[in-house]
Amino acid sequence: MVAFMESHYANPGSTTHEAGREASRIVAASSHQIAQFLNAADDEMIVTSGATESNNLALFGVALHPKQVRRRIVSAITEHRAILDPLLRLERQGFEIVRLPVFQNGHPMAGGVNLDQLAESINENTALVTIMLANNEIGTIQPIHEISKLCKRFDVPLHTDASQAIGRIPVDVQALGVDLLSFAAHKFYGPKGIGGLFVRQSPDPVRLYAQIVGGGQQWNLRSGTLNSVGIIGMAKAMSVCSEMMGSEMQEQIRLRDLLWELLNQGIYGLTKNGPTQECTILPNNLNVCFPKVDGQSLMLKLPELAVSSGSACTSFEPHPSHVLLALGLTEDQARASLRFGLGRFNTEDEIRHVAKAISLAHSSLVSFAA
Repeated sequence: MVAFMESHYANPGSTTHEAGREASRIVAASSHQIAQFLNAADDEMIVTSGATESNNLALFGVALHPKQVRRRIVSAITEHRAILDPLLRLERQGFEIVRLPVFQNGHPMAGGVNLDQLAESINENTALVTIMLANNEIGTIQPIHEISKLCKRFDVPLHTDASQAIGRIPVDVQALGVDLLSFAAHKFYGPKGIGGLFVRQSPDPVRLYAQIVGGGQQWNLRSGTLNSVGIIGMAKAMSVCSEMMGSEMQEQIRLRDLLWELLNQGIYGLTKNGPTQECTILPNNLNVCFPKVDGQSLMLKLPELAVSSGSACTSFEPHPSHVLLALGLTEDQARASLRFGLGRFNTEDEIRHVAKAISLAHSSLVSFAA
């Protein structure tokens, strides 16, 4: 990335001179690496500015295509705002939006969609089903492969936002059976402002209506000068994930479980938010409801800790998490909850320090309230 910022700064689309051709070759090699990581073909990858743009291109691209005659879109109530907000706009334009409920807290697959309900919601008027692969707040991994089978009965394309999953668990577009898949590089230690959208071309190509036009890049589906530096960084980040994922998953599970164990030792009455079945939750995710305190107050007592009470994209909003409310939590319980996302560089010493600090802060808040 540094080399491309300092010396290889030619536009990869300017292939009339050698500098541009060299940039094009390197960017093409990185793009190929990205496609390989997801088990996709090179011409099935569209580079975007991140998952939000990818989600917008997928939803609006399918729904607003000139040849689109179907008017129903099926999703889940726990989706990220980058899905919910585009769906709201499409609803205002006359589309029927079906927002499915999820299994409640305490269920082995809390946060997961009910496949029977999903099957009942898909019909011959369904234009698209969009269900995220893994939830960003509670870590629920949805049964996307099974959902894809349901979609194929009615020849309905399936989109999934895989932003939280890539780099945490194996993601293979062929094994999942998806037609569209969004992701963002910064979720797996790549640069910010770069991401992608997988658009299936075989055996049945997905037709998208371009949202950004003017230049004809990327098969006219997303015009604009390619972000060479970002593409190279994203490909490298994927390469590192590929090498480390197996051992990293096991270590994150160990540290996550240790954090839960230590928190329980220091605080009575904790409850987990999200699924209890190990295979249905991301290895790095832990969402905890703390008794007798407000989560925001707890965070304010611990300014050195990077934790959150919901999605980073909605952290400026005062409302409780819509995901936790969808699980059946009360507003007070949702506000008393914190999400812990473990990362590649966290250590056992840090986990022990965090558990102790939170226990002391919780005790202080409870004593003050009493």
